[in-house]
Amino acid sequence: MAAKTTASTQSTKSYDGFTEDEREAMKERAKELKAAKGRSARGKAADGEADLLAKVAEMTDEDRVLAEGIHALVKKVAPDLTAKTWYGMPAYARDGKVVFFFQSAAKFKARYATLGFNDAASLDDGDMWPTAFALTTLTPEVEARIEALIKKATA
Repeated sequence: MAAKTTASTQSTKSYDGFTEDEREAMKERAKELKAAKGRSARGKAADGEADLLAKVAEMTDEDRVLAEGIHALVKKVAPDLTAKTWYGMPAYARDGKVVFFFQSAAKFKARYATLGFNDAASLDDGDMWPTAFALTTLTPEVEARIEALIKKATA
């Protein structure tokens, strides 16, 4: 006797391609674009940093410490970059293009935070190179590596 497959034995969950967290990040990006549209060039930089710091303040303690540390390193190593939010996460841009960003672990319920670099970063090294780095704590060694990455990305 062949087993019957019924609707009750099949999965009723559907997958539309994006998680709830990803949809929320896209909504945040839409809000960021709408807010930036109405700002002057001078106001964009100041408001962008204020937006970034507000998002950092909302983070869990572990993520906030990392984001604040990265922000301090950026101010020290590459003060010419524009601080802003990008998909609700801290990001740093040059000429309107995001060079790199911080993604908190809690945002997407991940095991670790991520420091990611976009194609505007000058990290090219042969035919293959990393563009994202897992981050769990800021030690002096990790800070030195991040400083070097920021310098290379903005060269």
